Amino acid sequence: MDPNSNIPGPGSDAALRVRAIEEILTEKGIIDAKAVDVLVDMFEHKIGPRNGARVVAKAWVDADYKKRLLVDATSAIAELGFSGLQGESMVVVENTDKVHNVIVCTLCSCYPWPTLGLPPVWYKSAAYRARAISDPRGVLKEFGTEIPADVEVRVWDTTAELRYLVLPQRPSGTDGMSEDELAELVSRDSMIGVTKALEPATGHEN
Repeated sequence: MDPNSNIPGPGSDAALRVRAIEEILTEKGIIDAKAVDVLVDMFEHKIGPRNGARVVAKAWVDADYKKRLLVDATSAIAELGFSGLQGESMVVVENTDKVHNVIVCTLCSCYPWPTLGLPPVWYKSAAYRARAISDPRGVLKEFGTEIPADVEVRVWDTTAELRYLVLPQRPSGTDGMSEDELAELVSRDSMIGVTKALEPATGHEN
């Protein structure tokens, strides 16, 4: 993402306030800062997004599962053991050659925790929530994602009652890859829709 973007990152006011509270609690011996960092990293980058990546990879290799996922995402995701709070009602939207989907929560920061883990700071920011609706192509460009003019960009507004997950397009050159290998190509951001899945040979976004 462009460092000059209006979408705040770790240096935003909200992030600084959280860090200040963490420092106070650490000084008082209430929490261990290193333990907190490990826990946050685990849920933001490992446990949550890895769950979603497994869902995507299975849909890429199993046509019947993909069909169930697009018809009843909640049940299909639960087949893999991923369900619970913040993921009770799910809808999966598929990226194609003609449509690119993006997820946002315009009211607050509703997010599918069981499949994506903790929401990133930028997802919760007022800038992203507003601009994803008013200028989705501009936001995608800041993430390094160029969408051709002939591809429709659809923005889905997540609510407390309904949460969305993007099914990214399967990258080319992955026909011989296993489900586990394919899951490694699926990032959290590609399941939000601000990036695409990674290319297998280079590890760069497709």
